[in-house]
Amino acid sequence: MAQPGPQPGPQPGALQALLPSDPSSIAGYRLLGRLGAGGMGVVYLGRTAAGELAAVKVTHADQADQADFRARFRREVEAARRVVSPWAVPVTGADPDAPEPWMATAFVPGPSLGEAVLAHGPLPERSVRILGGAVARALAAVHAAGIVHRDVKPGNILLAVDGPRLIDFGIARATGETGLTSADMVVGTPGFLAPEQAEARAAEIGPASDVFALGCLLAFATTGRPPFGRGAVDALLYRTVHDEPDLAGVPEPLLDLVRQCLAKEPAARPTAEEIAARLTEDTPGAPSDWLPAPVVTTIATRSTAMLALPDIDPTAHGTDAAAPARPSRRGFLLLGAGAAVLAASGGGYALWDSGRDDTDAKHPAPKPRNTWAIGVLADLSGPAREIGRAQERGARLAVELFNAAHKGKPFTLELKVSDDRGEAVGALTAARRLTSDPTVIATLGPTSDATGVTALPAFEEAGMPLLTTSAGYNLFTLREDAGSAPNTTVLRAIPNHLLAGTYLAWATTLLPQIRRPGVLQERTDDQYGWQSTAGARFGFRYAGIEPHFRVVPAGVTDYRRIIGEMIDAGIDAYVHCGVRSTAVLAARALTQLGFTGPRFAGQHVFGSEFLKEAGSAAEGWYVCAPVVDPVQRAADTKQKAADRKLTQDFLDAHRKRYGTTPAFYTGESFDVVGLATSWLASNAAKGPLSRKGLWEGLRKQVYTGAMGGYSFADNGELRGMGTFLYGVQNGAYKYLGPAPAEPNKPNKPKKA
Repeated sequence: MAQPGPQPGPQPGALQALLPSDPSSIAGYRLLGRLGAGGMGVVYLGRTAAGELAAVKVTHADQADQADFRARFRREVEAARRVVSPWAVPVTGADPDAPEPWMATAFVPGPSLGEAVLAHGPLPERSVRILGGAVARALAAVHAAGIVHRDVKPGNILLAVDGPRLIDFGIARATGETGLTSADMVVGTPGFLAPEQAEARAAEIGPASDVFALGCLLAFATTGRPPFGRGAVDALLYRTVHDEPDLAGVPEPLLDLVRQCLAKEPAARPTAEEIAARLTEDTPGAPSDWLPAPVVTTIATRSTAMLALPDIDPTAHGTDAAAPARPSRRGFLLLGAGAAVLAASGGGYALWDSGRDDTDAKHPAPKPRNTWAIGVLADLSGPAREIGRAQERGARLAVELFNAAHKGKPFTLELKVSDDRGEAVGALTAARRLTSDPTVIATLGPTSDATGVTALPAFEEAGMPLLTTSAGYNLFTLREDAGSAPNTTVLRAIPNHLLAGTYLAWATTLLPQIRRPGVLQERTDDQYGWQSTAGARFGFRYAGIEPHFRVVPAGVTDYRRIIGEMIDAGIDAYVHCGVRSTAVLAARALTQLGFTGPRFAGQHVFGSEFLKEAGSAAEGWYVCAPVVDPVQRAADTKQKAADRKLTQDFLDAHRKRYGTTPAFYTGESFDVVGLATSWLASNAAKGPLSRKGLWEGLRKQVYTGAMGGYSFADNGELRGMGTFLYGVQNGAYKYLGPAPAEPNKPNKPKKA
């Protein structure tokens, strides 16, 4: 039986010391200890010069000398690199041609599923649903890349607070590929093999084989035992092929799905995408609390152990050593609402710190600056450039008005802009152009969630406040009471996507005839989709309404079929929890099918592109967004006269400066920069300004700007609503006012 390569299964709790024969570093990775070893090689815990941890698999030289070994190893690297999924551990480096071939993958400081069940018993149903949904998504990505994993088992699923991770592509192969092992060799782990694998029917091994293994995995997670038992290999293989699985103890709601996964014939099994959709549809929402407390404690203990690892070696004599980095919240793993666990950080970058307090004669305090800068990290040339350019204009106008009003006293402001082009890959570099500049004291940005996730470490390390008017991932602010590091970097001037989804649901209740809304969660932007859906689910439940939920994977284009099925289910309204491109498909399908009910969408749909692409099919849609129409606000007699004047002054200044009415997101960006500059101006006389302590000072502000009032909770989240409702009429957005602060329940009269 072919065995997989060494597994990075043992985690920090079982980290072993390096042996005298072990190297101290490999290809830029400093080796900190052994994670595991096997007949093919060793897996080390390594760390880059930037402090990032990795599991580094190194093969033995005698293995590398075998004729077909390098081909197998190269195939493993290529297979792993082709898989793109948040639920599959990514490759961070590899060299199949080295004397001792090696591959590095991102390190996950959590136990395997096998370890967790052995130590703490079976997982509860909700945990298994989220586990199965995430692993199914990872497998869908594997299969979409034309690969079959072939070894889905508890030891190859690592558990993190934000969800599981699929690892090890050591025996994966391309669909239809002729294997490098003999045709009659059983490959994989008995007890978690499909019948076609157990009988070495190579021609039949495909994506359905991984689905069978996933069924075994779900049964194991819920019962604590493999569905075909334990014991001799031959007995296990025989039972897999001929016997029915032992599913006693599998929760009833999961039983039918597990049985379908364990069908003997591959064609009778559901696809990984179908499994993910079924599990997610049952339990969408934040996976932050998806694991039982004892497992979370294990992860936290192992993560904290990373802080005790050796520091990065100092640089050689005569060179500048890197300064210790600020602790980074990006080292915490988070997808759910505020739950996180400490992951390894360690090294960092030598970054400017203006908080130094050297007042002795040898180190005199620095002279106060008379010029400071506000940074803008935005997408100015990529997919979100419409928003990014509006943000840059708002920030620039705020800086120019500040300078005109203060005339250099107490200081002059500049604006320094860094275009991340909407690309997560280059966002960190774009961010460091600002954080490494000692004149930049705070930054407006990012435009998008994805670039913000990548860029956030730079701001955390530099201690620079990051003020966002469009990034709604709950990743950016963490709850200290959930065991995570407190946020001291981000001020979010919009609701997170979970809250926005709740307000979106409540907006539908303004139409009292709605009783059966259909909610579609599509996974092009998976995090946005499930966060919006989780919020909508809560909002509808609170309103006493039972929606019809539907989940679809990314890449689906046949929305006529999907929407048709929802209409057949009796929906009387449609709620789209997804991105603009799929909302366009849904809008066209709804029109073609003659659906006359109201249609709703959220932030990732709002904008002129939806109106252009959907055309007449956009008519009648309601869209919630975290921005106010300044023209409507200035004319709203319900507003205080002083507030209307602030808005009108902003409109006049923008028209004078740019010759146009401001685009959406301009006013909010103008306000957020104004919040920062007003605090800086009022505190300049109290002592030298610096980044140190600035976030807390800004967080405590209660500020009224052109678009409304701003105040922030202790974790940096916006207080209050911050979500506004628009209707599409005659090809344009009509501002309808704030989203409701509570639902109009069916048995409750509609408010005037």
